Amino acid sequence: MPKILTIIGTRPEAIKMAPVIEKIKKDKKFDIKVCSSSQHKKMLSQVLNLFKIDTDFDLNIMSKNQSLNEISSKIFKRLDPVLDRYNPDLVLVHGDTTTTLSAAISAFHKKIKIGHVEAGLRTKNIHSPWPEEANRRLTSSITSFHFAPTETARKNLINEGVKLNQIVVTGNTVIDALQTITKMLKTNKKISQSLQTKFKFLDKTKSMILVTGHRRENFGEGIENICKSIISISRLNSNVQIVYPVHLNPQIKQPVQNLLKEKKNIFLIEPQDYLSFCYLMLRSRLILSDSGGIQEEAITLKRPVLVMREFTERQEALKSGAVKLVGSSQKKIVDSVNELLRDEKQYNSMILKTNPYGNGKASEKIFNFLKKNIL
Repeated sequence: MPKILTIIGTRPEAIKMAPVIEKIKKDKKFDIKVCSSSQHKKMLSQVLNLFKIDTDFDLNIMSKNQSLNEISSKIFKRLDPVLDRYNPDLVLVHGDTTTTLSAAISAFHKKIKIGHVEAGLRTKNIHSPWPEEANRRLTSSITSFHFAPTETARKNLINEGVKLNQIVVTGNTVIDALQTITKMLKTNKKISQSLQTKFKFLDKTKSMILVTGHRRENFGEGIENICKSIISISRLNSNVQIVYPVHLNPQIKQPVQNLLKEKKNIFLIEPQDYLSFCYLMLRSRLILSDSGGIQEEAITLKRPVLVMREFTERQEALKSGAVKLVGSSQKKIVDSVNELLRDEKQYNSMILKTNPYGNGKASEKIFNFLKKNIL
């Protein structure tokens, strides 16, 4: 029986790997186990509970203000005995986090095959996003099976010399996860009512802008400019509520609290579990974010996204017009938000009829590929 070890460490990894784990677990011909690095322990646990995923191994690396090298060294040291003990035939990693790269290198050192979910995303700028662009490129170089979410991602891998028979275009697994959650929100009245109560401060007569920010390249001046932009948007639009679930990283949390706390129509809240966050996305008029995954989720939910970065690896979203890059420029952020709030034609032009990230069958395609190639 083939043994698969899935290694995750952050909330986005858990969200996007949950449908894959669930799909493989249903087939008794595979033995699959889940290892958590706990890179983002609290936010990761929320997702694991939501999707009812039990971890078999926990590296428990989380500590305050640790460097990327500290994260990596802990994973190398603590994952080694797990790989020796379980001895998997395949290690599945996702995306571009420090957990992703460290786990892939650890598997490579043991001559264990690596499957990379959401492979082939590129900005072609090694420093943006940092360190994610380097993480995914380096992971690709030692991966056996590349699960590319789009045709663009597939072409990126081919251009880097990856063999055709090592790549399968799957769509993005976040669509699979999002379909599960939106169905839950629409059909479970108890959950829906609970969330309405939780966010009772939301005024149905006002538009809501949802904000997220956590990228390392926005630490310092970037996040300060973003906060000043939010203040300007609030002052210019009294009929708008701005909701900002603030990331726990002190490099984000401290300046956000210092600049935005107790400002009118700006609501700073704790990081939300995925169910609550999906509810907020559905309630929003538009989303202001530096996240990668939200660009995919918002397209599915038909919400425009203004991306507070200079580059994006979600080229399909950019080319389709569903997202717009605004960087951390105060003027560009404020002008772009105001345009979407006031210009219905511009707003509608960012709502896509066809989703470039698939139809919610990505986990099934990954599973079918694995059945053919490792059974």
